[in-house]
Amino acid sequence: MNFEERKLIEATKSRLKKREEFETRGISCYNNRFKPDSSLADISKQYSNTENLPDIEFTIAGRAMFKRSFGKAIFYKLSDKTGTLQVYCKKDNLDEQQFFIAKRADTGDILGFKGKLFVTNTGELTLNANSVTLLTKSLKPLPEKWHGLKDKEIRYRKRYLDLIMNRDSSDIFIKRAKIIKAIREFLDSHDFIEVETPVLQPIAGGATANPFITHHNALDIDFYMRIAPELYLKRIMVGGLERIYELSKNFRNEGMDLAHNPEFTMVEFYYAYQDYLGLMDFTEQLISYVADAIDTKSIEFNGNRIDFAKPWKRIGMYDAIIKIGQIDKKVIEEKEIAYKTAFQLGKSVTRSMSHAKLLEEIFDAAVEPELINPTFITDFPVAVSPLARRSDENPDIVDRFELYIGGMEIANAFSELADPIDQKARFEKQAKEKEGKADYDYIEALEYGLPPTAGEGIGIDRLVMILTGAGSIRDVILFPQMRPKR
Repeated sequence: MNFEERKLIEATKSRLKKREEFETRGISCYNNRFKPDSSLADISKQYSNTENLPDIEFTIAGRAMFKRSFGKAIFYKLSDKTGTLQVYCKKDNLDEQQFFIAKRADTGDILGFKGKLFVTNTGELTLNANSVTLLTKSLKPLPEKWHGLKDKEIRYRKRYLDLIMNRDSSDIFIKRAKIIKAIREFLDSHDFIEVETPVLQPIAGGATANPFITHHNALDIDFYMRIAPELYLKRIMVGGLERIYELSKNFRNEGMDLAHNPEFTMVEFYYAYQDYLGLMDFTEQLISYVADAIDTKSIEFNGNRIDFAKPWKRIGMYDAIIKIGQIDKKVIEEKEIAYKTAFQLGKSVTRSMSHAKLLEEIFDAAVEPELINPTFITDFPVAVSPLARRSDENPDIVDRFELYIGGMEIANAFSELADPIDQKARFEKQAKEKEGKADYDYIEALEYGLPPTAGEGIGIDRLVMILTGAGSIRDVILFPQMRPKR
């Protein structure tokens, strides 16, 4: 047992002893009847001009983050979800029981106070308490402010401590909620309706990724955790709901890094009588609306300044490889050169891969990291786009775009493939290559007729990363997946 572990055990014993002392005196350690009437931030903001303080009583509550005791006087730094405020507890202003609470309470305890405002000699706005209530007794000490929660692993494993100690973390998740709310507001205002589709699916479809597999005991069959809601959403489009969206959890049994978590959130929407070109304009409007909702015009992300000013750059995938990635155009023309180039860029490739797949790998390595400001990449090959509509001008490419911001893919969209014959052929080719299953039920749905439709998926976690300047996807997911501690 190291020093820190012994210190924690001793601190916990001390707090348990204090709990017994409170209970012996008839003081509840878990009070549920105290109701604050003001938030700490509202008080601080409204009375920032300390020369005109009101002669009224405030009722406040929060967690004690700091305590200084001077015998018959105690100062607390109280924190709630909005901000902080100093509280002054003087023995002469409290009855014996209340001063006992003020004297024996610890940092980390949740306390309620009543009192009037005044300004200390140092000019700090402070509540002069005339009443103290213990609301929750904390049995473990908080980490030391400047040491305990710099460790990212502790922050991710014990997010509750991260939220208590780091106001920046709380701000990220408040912004995340505002971002999701703004997405809903925007889509709702354009006559979209929110729907729900199955998380457990008999066939893993809608994207190319490794699924998580589970077994349904009653039916005695395997199900897949969805990797995307796409095929079910398009079934709904066949049914005539012409503008729909779903905010969903998706699951992919693949690697974890700064931009990937096996459980992630996305919004996917489908827009009848629209095409991928129209969706580019729509996406600019949507993300600009969301950025405005959290007062973000530009932001610092991974050392780069991202500017959301419109219009956003649009460039074809092959042109991007040549012009942005500075790759010889021969990779577009010759598969062997593409293979050697992808290998030299450090990608795990084989000669059995299609030319289109090799070009996709080259793009990922040479182009994606350079796409800092919002950029639409278009003109993807059919071979890497099994659900997208072929271009009328060039049947070897599809009507598709991906949106990149901050060197990451944020959105994927295309004009939907409505031809069931073409879709069946692509599914069967993909199933043969991946040793998977073709979704013939979806093909049957297409045979009843999918209206001309454009669809898009936007990664919520990555969008939140960009809009908050967070360096890792784990910083924007409250409880990211972690390897269990042994």
